[in-house]
Amino acid sequence: MTIDDLALIFTRGVGSRTIVHLIDTFGSAEAVFAASKEELIMRAELRPEIAERIVKQEGFIPAYREVDYCRRHDIRAIAATDEEYPEALRATSDRPHVLFVRGNVGALSQRLLSMVGTRDMSPSGHDVCNRLVQQLSERVDNLAIVSGLAYGIDAACHRAALTYNVNTIAVIASTLPEVTPTAHTALANDIVEHGGAIVSELHSQSPQNGALFIARNRIIAGLSLGTVVVESPVSGGSLATADIADSYGRTVMAVPGRISDSNSFGTNNLIRSGKARLVITASDIIDDMEWQCHTRSSSSQTTICAPTDELDPTSRLVYGTIASTTSISLVELLEKTQLSMGELAMVIMSLEIAGLVRKLPGQRYEVVNT
Repeated sequence: MTIDDLALIFTRGVGSRTIVHLIDTFGSAEAVFAASKEELIMRAELRPEIAERIVKQEGFIPAYREVDYCRRHDIRAIAATDEEYPEALRATSDRPHVLFVRGNVGALSQRLLSMVGTRDMSPSGHDVCNRLVQQLSERVDNLAIVSGLAYGIDAACHRAALTYNVNTIAVIASTLPEVTPTAHTALANDIVEHGGAIVSELHSQSPQNGALFIARNRIIAGLSLGTVVVESPVSGGSLATADIADSYGRTVMAVPGRISDSNSFGTNNLIRSGKARLVITASDIIDDMEWQCHTRSSSSQTTICAPTDELDPTSRLVYGTIASTTSISLVELLEKTQLSMGELAMVIMSLEIAGLVRKLPGQRYEVVNT
């Protein structure tokens, strides 16, 4: 990254989309500042007053201050034209030209998956975060989980990643090195210490306001090729993230829940509308993302015998229904067990983790012979 890249973001009236347009037109930030006022107006179709600010290079003085600030606080600034800049985010039309990163910049080049959800997390939502991340950690190499460091589902996903030795990236709507909410400062430090990163598009002189959280969501959606909404009411920030991911042509996935649970209204609507693919286990995510993954080696697997009275009645019902056939579809399981989608999803996850059933192509399930 050059000082010119920083100077662009400090030029008044030049936002993310304008910078994308300027870089596309001239090729680099240096070339933008080398252009004449007439070229900026004619080729880039800028308003005269904005072209004048670029020609006068008014953004350079604050840019040099920012370089000193980043140096003092151990923050890396990477531009969209840098090799380290995340490829998926670079492909978006409203990408931030500069990302400020605390921690491992290399984490941005891993296999990224965004996971988001409501701040008002239920115990079931917390359990789903842990189960999905655990399952993914066992099968997906070079994985990093992206979320927003907010209360609820976001924090649960970050903590699950730390628990299962998966790198995690927190995208925040505040100026580094501080984080929002401040209550998650310790969590942010853990993320950095364990090989992850804290990311913001905001420089040290950015004014703070509530609208920044909406802009932050586009980075969460843009960093990865897939976004999972774990739990959401009928409206909220996680649904906005899903909408942005969908507008980018990314894969949107959602975990279903009971129709009576308010925290499932949003995810169920995403699935019903066809905007999101249904996710019950990590296998669904892996299939939807078309990832080539490994399975645990036989030496690391625990041999599990046929279910006994240790299984609860609902799990025995589902296991017995699957065992009564060669394989059975999810729709048939719903019909035969008369469970809600949310209840069935949780039971199947438990049986898969226990090694008692496995998913087949086409949303079908079979018993694992032991």
